Amino acid sequence: MPMNPEQMRPILEAAIMVAGRPLSVNDLLKLFDGENKPSAKEIREVLETLQQHYANSGVELRELASGFQFQAKVELSQWLSHLWEERPPKYSRAILETLALIAYRQPITRAEIEEIRGVAVSTHIVKTLQDREWVRVIGYRDVPGKPALYATTKAFLDHLSLKSLDELPTLAEIKDLESQEEKLQIQLELATASETEKEIDSETTENHDMLTLSEETLERENETETEDETEILVELETESEEVSLETSEIDE
Repeated sequence: MPMNPEQMRPILEAAIMVAGRPLSVNDLLKLFDGENKPSAKEIREVLETLQQHYANSGVELRELASGFQFQAKVELSQWLSHLWEERPPKYSRAILETLALIAYRQPITRAEIEEIRGVAVSTHIVKTLQDREWVRVIGYRDVPGKPALYATTKAFLDHLSLKSLDELPTLAEIKDLESQEEKLQIQLELATASETEKEIDSETTENHDMLTLSEETLERENETETEDETEILVELETESEEVSLETSEIDE
């Protein structure tokens, strides 16, 4: 017998909370099996009740390009930005203009971007956008030279809390370019800072696991090689230096 909405709600809520990435309806369906498996329609109905539940709180359940995700409300960004001691570097006007042109004119070639901006697009700009997974090559234009065609990704829409490109403001609606640029800057910076924090946490966990493994290995050696204490001390010193070096690399 399928679960009722009240039973499903805490399961979906918890899954989206801990996933660390947007979850689609298909992802959420995988949480259930057998007779307990609800329909996609039932999943969406429960998600709608969750959206209403969080409507007046500091977080909201948003449907993004990749799925559903809990996010802090944009209007709180000026306070939340203090969570990170070192703010990520600001994106240059050239990067933002290039990203905007790709978003509004995609698919577009590098030469077409340069023609509109009136200046050359450096390789660094394109690489930065690709490294952030905001743009990708989706094909090649059928002209001499076969230039690459660039388009935005689902990750780009996720970072801007958008479900599709249709939610981008129309060019006619953009009256204050500097205001729009500042808003885009803040959202991209927060997204970058959040991802950096996750990467650091992941590296710290890996380092802790390595340290624990080294300590367990040392204990076994102490039990089986008691006859040669000098060797044990040398091994301990070597392992400590390796752990210090790994910690130093992470701090850098």
